[in-house]
This record gives sequence, C-alpha cells and structure tokens, in this order.
Amino acid sequence: MSENNSKRLPHDHNGGAEDILCSMPDLTTVCTVAMAMKQLGDPSRLRIFWLLCHCEECVINIAAATNMTSPAVSHHLRLLKSAGLIISERHGKEMYYKASSIPIAEKLHHIIEELAMISCPEELT
Repeated sequence: MSENNSKRLPHDHNGGAEDILCSMPDLTTVCTVAMAMKQLGDPSRLRIFWLLCHCEECVINIAAATNMTSPAVSHHLRLLKSAGLIISERHGKEMYYKASSIPIAEKLHHIIEELAMISCPEELT
C-alpha cells in the first residue's frame, strides 16, 4: 500500500487521482523497478541480459557473442548482478552467469521480447 493512501490532493479536478493513490506502489518497490530498468537502459546490458535469459555462459563467451572485451562484459555483469537481474555460479575456475529467476527478471525478459517482436529461441535438446 502507498504512503500516500491517506493524503488528500490540494486540488480536486474530479479525475479520480485520490482513488488511484490507494494503489500506488510504495517507494521501495518503485526504486527496485527503476534500478532494474535503468540497468537495461544500456544496449550492451540489454543484449547481455537477453542472452543470459536463454543460456548460462562465461565472460569469455559473452564477450565473443556480443563483440565486446572481457573487462567491458565484466563491468556490465557486475551492474546486472547488483540489480538482481542475473546470478553467477562457479564451475571449477570459471564463473558462469544466467538470468535470475526472480519475478522482475522474468517479466523484463518477456517485455524485451514483446517490444522487440522476437521469440525465445527453441530449447536445444
């Protein structure tokens, strides 16, 4: 519930804004969504996130797939991870990354594909 749910607006324009305030997300929720969207506002991070929604990969392969340097990919991965959009797991000496299974990451994955009018690639068997 919103911190604004008991507030009255200074002007009544009969637009129903006071009723809407009861449903307004709280500041913490808005900040979480804004942080995730901010990270995906960068084309390189958007591409990396989309890739990791479909496979688990190491930095070297992500760099090759996106035509970026490994340090640049590592920088973007750090930001995506801090936003909770991706997770990492160590396999031996190698660190692998994939999209997080939290609801916001899953929803953003589908939104990206809808906006770009693309479909998820078929699962490899």
